[in-house]
Amino acid sequence: EQLVVSGGGLVPSGGSLRLSCTNSGPISSINYMGWHRQAPGKQRDIIATISNTGNTNYDDSVKGRFAISKDNAKNTVYLLMNDLKPEDTAIYSCFKRLIVAGNEYDYWGPGTQVTVSS
Repeated sequence: EQLVVSGGGLVPSGGSLRLSCTNSGPISSINYMGWHRQAPGKQRDIIATISNTGNTNYDDSVKGRFAISKDNAKNTVYLLMNDLKPEDTAIYSCFKRLIVAGNEYDYWGPGTQVTVSS
C-alpha cells in the first residue's frame, strides 16, 4: 500500500493550507496515521496523529492551529493548518503506524513542501 500526499505550497504568514494523505488501501484498521515535518537543518518531528478510533494528538508547536482528521470512506487523512507562521516552513509527510504483536511498524509517504512567507 502506498501513501500519496498533496496540498503543499506557498502561503503568506497567517494563511491556511490543507494537506491530504491518501492510502491506496483501507485506513480504518490502521492503528495510527499522522503527519511529521522536517525543516532545513532540523530533525523530523511528528506533529499530529490520529488513531483508528479517532483520538488525536498534537505537538505543542501546532496545538490550537492545526487539525488532523480522516475520512475512512476516502482512505484519506487531512491536516488543516491555520495561522501559519514562517517557522512552519518544512517538508511535510504523512505516515501510517501498524502495531503487530506489540511491535510498531511505520510506513512513510513522500513529502510535500510547505513554505510560509513572512
